[in-house]
Amino acid sequence: MSVDITIPSVGESVSSGFITQWHKADGEMVNSGDLLLTLDTDKISTEIAAESAGVLEILVPEGQDVEIGAVVGKISSASEHTKSPEISNEKENVSDRTVIEEDKSNNLDEIHSDEPEVLTENIDQIVPAKTLIEEDEPDNIDQKEKKRDLRLDRKAPVSPAVKTLAKDKGVDLALVKGTGKKGAILKKDVLAYLDGGSSESSTQNVSFQKSDNTESVNIPNLNLKPIQHQKPSPPQEEEGGRITRKPLSPIRRKIANHLVSAQRDSALLTTFNECDMSSVMRLRKELQEDFVAKFGVKLGFMSIFIKAVVDGLKEVDQINARIDGNDLIVNHFYDIGVAVGSERGLVVPVIRDCDKKSFAEIEKDIAKYATLANEGKLGLDDLQGGVFTISNGGIYGSMLSTPIINPPQSAILGMHNIIERPIAINGEVVIRPMMYLALSYDHRIVDGREAVTFLSRVKECIENPARLLVGA
Repeated sequence: MSVDITIPSVGESVSSGFITQWHKADGEMVNSGDLLLTLDTDKISTEIAAESAGVLEILVPEGQDVEIGAVVGKISSASEHTKSPEISNEKENVSDRTVIEEDKSNNLDEIHSDEPEVLTENIDQIVPAKTLIEEDEPDNIDQKEKKRDLRLDRKAPVSPAVKTLAKDKGVDLALVKGTGKKGAILKKDVLAYLDGGSSESSTQNVSFQKSDNTESVNIPNLNLKPIQHQKPSPPQEEEGGRITRKPLSPIRRKIANHLVSAQRDSALLTTFNECDMSSVMRLRKELQEDFVAKFGVKLGFMSIFIKAVVDGLKEVDQINARIDGNDLIVNHFYDIGVAVGSERGLVVPVIRDCDKKSFAEIEKDIAKYATLANEGKLGLDDLQGGVFTISNGGIYGSMLSTPIINPPQSAILGMHNIIERPIAINGEVVIRPMMYLALSYDHRIVDGREAVTFLSRVKECIENPARLLVGA
């Protein structure tokens, strides 16, 4: 009995994934708990392990997109694979041999005749037709018979990818036996047909020759080749090396679709402000040494901005909301997403209950998630459920931008680099470290007044961090 390897559900918002790597080879013996494959989604990488021991059969190769719930392979029990096809064929040969021996004893004179047509005629009368394929039968008749049988057996449609492969290779799909559900033809069936002339792994049929002891001989086909799965095409140089073409990574494709969807389904608008970072920078300088000694982590700008955002969300609760069909869902919790750039792409881990955590706890969470993101070990729970996102393009030198919201959230705050600029204070021109702030929001549920009020509150808390302590 075989066990299907299915793509598990990895979250409500994830409908498909990308098979990055098979860690076991097709036909390899695996044990329960062995790592089989790595699946990439637009959010995380998931490792799928074997649920039972047996022999692995890969149905979907690396580099293919798969839907959640799809069967990508099977694990057959070892006992099934220890039974060679020769065993069942040998049983048929015994019965055939018995019939032929009886015919030999009853028609001894005809069997030893010099005329081969007499032998063929007698065998045709005794041996069932389905067990006999004459070697001198025309090839076109055999092909027509096989084509008709395979068409009758097939119930599932052929995918466009399989049709394209067959057309490129010049393969008549009517001659290929499918191994998918309801007889569906898969790419591996076409490749197997090209390798061995047929996708059926059957043994050679009975052949008869004139001899003193006429017996049917069953010869196993030992020339079967392993299926070679197609992998994504490598980067290719074009136009004499002036350009290089390579496929997008799975996570980059998902990010692209996600961002385009956000712009298409939302009424995006961005408002700007600037804040004087002098007070925050002075606070960090004065308390950094004591903070590190006590908590083992540095006091960064992000924890202070998260606390300022929480204060702003409490004041303007319309931003802490989202659209669900024709309803407006207002959140009464403060789980803030922090955009983190990793080697695999942009991810947004969520810091939970930021209104209840201290600055040190928030900084430790940020450091932990940054490490997990770079190692590709973020779980789906780490990325779901945020009500607001903060993106800090300033660490890359960005001076100003218009960030895109992270649906179903209604707003996102963009931080930028700190630059000393001349500004007017009390009628005097002074040099201060300034940062531009950008708030992008969904204008369907957030009006301009609410957006400006929220951003102004964040500015006030950053320019005077004491407000975060007393709530003024």
